[in-house]
Amino acid sequence: MSKECYVCKKRKVSGGHITRRGLAKKKGGIGMHVVKNVKRTFKPNLQSAKIKEGGVTKKVVVCAACIRSGFVTKA
Repeated sequence: MSKECYVCKKRKVSGGHITRRGLAKKKGGIGMHVVKNVKRTFKPNLQSAKIKEGGVTKKVVVCAACIRSGFVTKA
């Protein structure tokens, strides 16, 4: 299965997750402190679907957002 959307070319991107501890200053604490910073990947919701394109039926990988938005017509 391909790793990107056939329509919008959405693919996985890398980012991070920051873990913070402490009580916020506006709630009376001394502020939030960073405890952990972890790298992670954000993956799109890719689905395998049969679509009609130019009178031809083909099986492609499409993200759920494109299916919901109606960018593809299912065969």
